Amino acid sequence: VQLQASGGGLVQAGGSLRLSCAASGRIFSTYGLGWFRQAPGQERELVAGITWSGVDTYYADSVKGRFAISRDSALNMVYLQMTSLKPEDTAVYFCALGNGADGIDLRRYAWMYWGQGTLVTVSS
Repeated sequence: VQLQASGGGLVQAGGSLRLSCAASGRIFSTYGLGWFRQAPGQERELVAGITWSGVDTYYADSVKGRFAISRDSALNMVYLQMTSLKPEDTAVYFCALGNGADGIDLRRYAWMYWGQGTLVTVSS
């Protein structure tokens, strides 16, 4: 499985960005898709996740109401629409594919495959 992320860039506070991630290879229906981020000196954190079925989603408290994750299972794509961006959203964002199942907390998924990071910089 390979993941290719794109869409990062420089944006002013209050602006929007849309990240995209293309997945290729053998993908099972038990997989989940996630967007993680890592800021300098901080641990990587899951900011949003969605099951392959689209039934379950997860958002970190820090992004609830501002970020929206979606997927297109026919195209093997996952997106992260980010609005009302804040300087504290500045980080390298990674898409990931993990194994789990509907009903299991996405934070407990076994995140096995990772895309390369894409840098999001929010200026104040």
